[in-house]
Amino acid sequence: MTADTLTRLRAAQNRPGSASSDFDLNPGVVLPEGRKLRPAGVLVAVTEGPGGPEVILTKRSSALKHHPGQIAFPGGKQDEGDPDVVAAALREAREEIGLPSELVEVVGTLPIHETVTAFTVTPVIGLVTQDFDPVPEPGEVDEIFRVPLSHLADPANYGVQWRRWRGQRRHYFAVPYGPYYIWGATARILRGLAERLSQ
Repeated sequence: MTADTLTRLRAAQNRPGSASSDFDLNPGVVLPEGRKLRPAGVLVAVTEGPGGPEVILTKRSSALKHHPGQIAFPGGKQDEGDPDVVAAALREAREEIGLPSELVEVVGTLPIHETVTAFTVTPVIGLVTQDFDPVPEPGEVDEIFRVPLSHLADPANYGVQWRRWRGQRRHYFAVPYGPYYIWGATARILRGLAERLSQ
């Protein structure tokens, strides 16, 4: 990983910013009082590719009950055995894509993102320090792929789209790449990173 990429990511991570949510583009949504939010961590894994830095993403299994077939970061909810959300993100990346935790240099975290499924997700920026053989977790991950950071870091590549959800029109961010439709919480987190990188 080039020193320039590391410097840019550290600077982006250190910039002040506010939390985001799946409701950012839907100000009319009224969230239930007393809702219980569960902590989770996702790994924004940045690795060196042939044309520059890339971000590792997954396509969730189409057989899953929640978010089948969607594009996501490696990650998941914080378990009792995880000391914090950073550890949860590293553990999930190990389980979901076969990324050894010792090959990840944690740069820092971004502000939390609240999802419609009642999670407070902490994005963890991590540099993959050397090559590894990705192994998708059976039943959880259909595909592991990479997207150039340059594509994800350009705010102009993000659009606002909508679909019906629980009888209402719900707007969300999307940042398509080739055959991959990256949207929802994943796109919102990436857009937040793009905003920080472009400052």
